[in-house]
Amino acid sequence: MQEPELRIVDEELEKLLKEMARLYRYDFTAYSRESLKRRINRVLLLKKIPSIAELHYQVTTDPDFFAYLVEQITVNVTEMFRNPAFFHTLRQEVFPILAQEPFIRIWHAGCSTGEEVYSLAILLQEANLLNRTLLYGTDLNPHVLQQAKSGLFHVANLKTYSENYLQSGGTSSLSDYYTVRYNQALFSDELRQRMVFSVHNLVSDQSFNEFNLILCRNVLIYFNRDLQDRVFNLFTESLPAGGILALGAKETLVHSTSKDAYTYLNREQKIWMKSGSASYAGKKI
Repeated sequence: MQEPELRIVDEELEKLLKEMARLYRYDFTAYSRESLKRRINRVLLLKKIPSIAELHYQVTTDPDFFAYLVEQITVNVTEMFRNPAFFHTLRQEVFPILAQEPFIRIWHAGCSTGEEVYSLAILLQEANLLNRTLLYGTDLNPHVLQQAKSGLFHVANLKTYSENYLQSGGTSSLSDYYTVRYNQALFSDELRQRMVFSVHNLVSDQSFNEFNLILCRNVLIYFNRDLQDRVFNLFTESLPAGGILALGAKETLVHSTSKDAYTYLNREQKIWMKSGSASYAGKKI
């Protein structure tokens, strides 16, 4: 029988968020309240914490518990080649544009444990583009970035990943890119040496480079409208004219203050191009 949700009072939640920002400089005040309540409630149930007041006490007195809470708040469900049609579109419509660049910089914002970074690296390798590409994977959560850096993924997921890979237009076998060690698959050094993983907070950190392609999929759905606008401005600042932005299936630029800076590259797969390039005649949003 499923345990009932505990009632989280808005005032208590706001107090907790402000204290987290003050003590640890992690600002979740612009995150969707419903998403925060759902994830915090899960922590209360898992840890058998009777109230948010008790949670507040543990967060402010135990940095290790705070790190655990951040991990639970920021967890993103991901998999290799998630939504194969999206990756197929990257191969068919985005890679030919990237191929015109002498050096390619790609930013996966909110990359979680890195499965999508490795997915893109594999397809870039098959398109003979990886050797002049650098992929930056960033996340708020340092724990998931350690896993991403390791290149280790559980073998139980490989069947699904292999099916996704083939559906995305993979031209080889996914097994060509990893070796199995016990119950884990270690992806090749050739892929990992083209990746840089680092902590970056979309809420508070600034642009750190110029990118030809930015992917931020299924992260913005947890942000309120003001924070979404702030992040879109950050991405716009980080893209040159002709740079490409890819979002998740439930995310859009349409209602943002940045929408006039972009044209659609692929409406169905939520891929946009920053305006100002003569190389592509896009469609206005």
